[in-house]
Amino acid sequence: MQIFVNGQAQSVECPNDLKSLLQQLGYRGETFAVALNGDFVPRENYLHIELKDGDALDVVAPVVGG
Repeated sequence: MQIFVNGQAQSVECPNDLKSLLQQLGYRGETFAVALNGDFVPRENYLHIELKDGDALDVVAPVVGG
């Protein structure tokens, strides 16, 4: 399956849910937020979101400083 992560095309094994995909991509912990196709996804919904070929994810982390 091909998805886009932060604008970059990625070929990934077909994950069952968003949480599995994030783990497959190396994202762990709670120091990031995710938008799927432009919509923010609450962390408690990661297990309930099924991904489709061509989906776009934006994974963002907070920036410290000012």
